[in-house]
Amino acid sequence: MSASVPRLVVAAPSSGSGKTTVATGLMAAFAARGLTVSPHKVGPDYIDPGYHALATGRVGRNLDAYLCGPELVGPLFLHGARGCDIAVVEGVMGLYDGAGGEGELASTAHVAKLLGAPVVLVVDASSQSRSVAALVHGFASWDPEVRVGGVILNKVASDRHEELLREALEQAGVPVLGVLRRVPQVDTPSRHLGLVPVAERHAAAVKAVAAMRAQVSEGCDLDALAGLARSAGALPGAAWDAAEAVSSPPPPLPFPSSRGSAPSTPPEGSAPRTPGRPERPRPQTPDRLVVAVAGGKAFTFSYAETTELLAAAGAEVVVFDPLRDEELPEGTAGLVIGGGFPEVYAAELSANEPLRKAVGELAASGAPVAAECAGLLYLSRELDGLPMCGVLDASARMTERLTLGYRDAVAVGDSVLAAAGTRMRGHEFHRTVVEPGSGAQPAWGVRTPRPRVEGFVQRGVHASYLHTHWASEPGVARRFVERCRTS
Repeated sequence: MSASVPRLVVAAPSSGSGKTTVATGLMAAFAARGLTVSPHKVGPDYIDPGYHALATGRVGRNLDAYLCGPELVGPLFLHGARGCDIAVVEGVMGLYDGAGGEGELASTAHVAKLLGAPVVLVVDASSQSRSVAALVHGFASWDPEVRVGGVILNKVASDRHEELLREALEQAGVPVLGVLRRVPQVDTPSRHLGLVPVAERHAAAVKAVAAMRAQVSEGCDLDALAGLARSAGALPGAAWDAAEAVSSPPPPLPFPSSRGSAPSTPPEGSAPRTPGRPERPRPQTPDRLVVAVAGGKAFTFSYAETTELLAAAGAEVVVFDPLRDEELPEGTAGLVIGGGFPEVYAAELSANEPLRKAVGELAASGAPVAAECAGLLYLSRELDGLPMCGVLDASARMTERLTLGYRDAVAVGDSVLAAAGTRMRGHEFHRTVVEPGSGAQPAWGVRTPRPRVEGFVQRGVHASYLHTHWASEPGVARRFVERCRTS
């Protein structure tokens, strides 16, 4: 089985070249022509897909060959691109930059090859003229399996500058598909973890996307770019399906480590697992199995496939806002709290005492609770000195140090998410620290950058700094919903 979806990948020699502006603007420009555009982002980034969604009116989806494995990149792409006229994939970092120490794995080039998609190279031309030809030639010839189908020149100073650049690129044999002038930067403010998410600045984000669309529409040859996208051949294989994924038997342990393994037991001398308190009965609405998922401005980091898998496993997914809602959704049987910026909204989260109490009571009842990164902070006793839910006997605070990178992980013991020994890959991205870093039963044993254990498993709670992509291990969703049904 194969599917033909016109597609192209927007890449660059390095970060800061203008990929996000071009990719988002191109998505919006194609959508303005009446095309149904499928937006994608290489890597674990949660923020750019929010802008992609504004540009296209469709859910922005990630394609990460490290978190999900190379074999899922094509199926997940086809899943997101169902019914679309064209797909635009925004790359990550420089074209050939992948997971540290893993060669091309998870690089934009790797994903482009897995998709059989042509690449459009966005080049910051602000400080060069003829040298641009050497740069583009190097990127186009480095890997013969990567097809650089054209270049978009960004930050071009003048007509004369453009003329010099075009003359040079004629010798490189790569067509110029767009020229963007130096203009005041589109209003996309950043802070300690990158761009400010769309959910926090929706009206301003809409204007920013409109500005990107105008810039790309004026400076790029949209017909030529669409033609390049149509040159991509059929992509073999079937689209990923959440229902099929959760109904399949558990696969063999994924991602065997070639350089040592993650610790699978707590370090010597750690405290034994403490017995749980008697579970209190929880009211449930007949014929409904509600899994509450935290959303709103404070919790914006999530993959679309997570809720799709929960729904396919039999849950009714209800999103709530911890900044506004004073109660959990009626009939809540389980709770998922993903990533985001609770440190920015710590005062408001703390002030919502009724909801903090409700979360604490749900966790005390033994109900399944899965928390990643921001969720870990929210479940802690305090964040920057402000009271949080107090589910975990841990304190969280902001730091100046950025913790960033992919992680190989193995479940230390049984939990509501995974059986002991389950291997997953995750990603850390935070400027906070939680003390202690793990509980009596840690959530994960982590191999990189150094062997350690981290996170908390206590009764029905699984809380960790690691962001994981559940499509890589659909049994996580199936197990979580089953525990919601039986706890």
